[in-house]
Amino acid sequence: MRNRKEALIRSILLKNYQSYYRLAYSYVHQEADAMDIVQEGAYKAMLKAGSLREERYAGTWVYRIMINTAKDYIKKYERECAVQEEAVMDAKENSMDLDLKEAVDKLPMQEKTLIILRFYEDKPLSEIAEILQENLNTVKSRLYRTLEKLRRELD
Repeated sequence: MRNRKEALIRSILLKNYQSYYRLAYSYVHQEADAMDIVQEGAYKAMLKAGSLREERYAGTWVYRIMINTAKDYIKKYERECAVQEEAVMDAKENSMDLDLKEAVDKLPMQEKTLIILRFYEDKPLSEIAEILQENLNTVKSRLYRTLEKLRRELD
């Protein structure tokens, strides 16, 4: 019984290969991806040929497998793209963080302290002036000059 179902599925796959390819291509719009989908769908159909209940529905059964394989392929591709995009963004952020940290580390201690208090500790300028026991306008002008120095260093 299983051999007969396998032979039926095999003949349906061969007879309708172009239809399955067009179906897959309509989902992914890439020749190589469409061929991968058809091959994966054919593999699944042959693997599960024994679970086919009624032979008269074999054509629609295989077609459904192809559709589900195409949908699975798209979902997998979307997840992989999202993961790759996230990894690229993380790499860019990490690279920028490293560059920024190195640039801040190169600053003289007084300027480094100012940057750390303002941007790492998120302290308001008035509080920084109190901590450093300096005039608020002095803190503002030093911060501005230090930020300019960092911008030039990072460019």
